[in-house]
Amino acid sequence: MGRFISFLPLLALPHLAAAQDMPMQHDMSQHAAHMAGMMPAGDAMMPEGVTEPGQAAFAAIQEIVARLMADPATDWSRVDISALRQHLVDMDNVTLHAEVTTLPVDNGARFDVTSADPGVTASIRAMVTAHAAAMDGANGWTMQASEIPGGAELTVTGADEDRIRGLGFFGLLAVGMHHQAHHWAIATGRNPHNP
Repeated sequence: MGRFISFLPLLALPHLAAAQDMPMQHDMSQHAAHMAGMMPAGDAMMPEGVTEPGQAAFAAIQEIVARLMADPATDWSRVDISALRQHLVDMDNVTLHAEVTTLPVDNGARFDVTSADPGVTASIRAMVTAHAAAMDGANGWTMQASEIPGGAELTVTGADEDRIRGLGFFGLLAVGMHHQAHHWAIATGRNPHNP
């Protein structure tokens, strides 16, 4: 039995060599078909309908990388996937680990976003100031941000104060589909956080 088990890796060598010769530019369905072909019958790696890559930040990076790989005009000298990853870390820190205190102001609300963790504080400051700069004026809202001890303060005002207060800090961050375009800009070297 021991000799049989030690012989199994040798059977896989031709398949591994063939895998290394595959072109880099292929879509996920081709990748799935290739990987399924490497598996013994009845042991398919990617069942039909399974598309979730397992983690949201990884999925966002994977989506951008697939688009970059598919575009022959990609300027690889400008691509910065590490900057995109850092932005996704900041998003995770703010969304899951920041503390938010909401205070009503005339025509809106002020959100004090803080953390005792220095890494989360840095993420708060990066996200809040960038968001206010990018979204000021959108939906008729005025957004102003400033640093405070432990984080940042975001003040949002407009004619629809009930909507502003109802959305709250996290809802206001999520308004519109601007994050996808923002991720593309970061990954392709046009990071608005580092002009």
